[in-house]
Amino acid sequence: MYFPVSSTLIEFLILAILEKEDSYGYEISQTIKLTATIKESTLYPILKRLGQESYVTNYSQEYQGRKRKYYALTERGKSHLDDLKKEWQDYKDTLDGIIEGSLRHDKD
Repeated sequence: MYFPVSSTLIEFLILAILEKEDSYGYEISQTIKLTATIKESTLYPILKRLGQESYVTNYSQEYQGRKRKYYALTERGKSHLDDLKKEWQDYKDTLDGIIEGSLRHDKD
């Protein structure tokens, strides 16, 4: 089972993946597919936007006679990822509170 994901969540996942190590598009998509259905046609525009915003950079490296485009997290990307982690924790805490029944909206 999976829950629908937004482009913001995909962006968050990409940055989190790249925090550990540089990676290439197919590998990134396969990791994201562990939790969500994603197509390369969705992934690459997000990677491009992350590059335009200077959150990631890219470089080519040869692998088995072919060039692969690798993506790496920048310092600006690390800072943005830290902000997203804080927002995610707040979001997760709210969801957990609702699911566990400890958080309810008081009726006026």
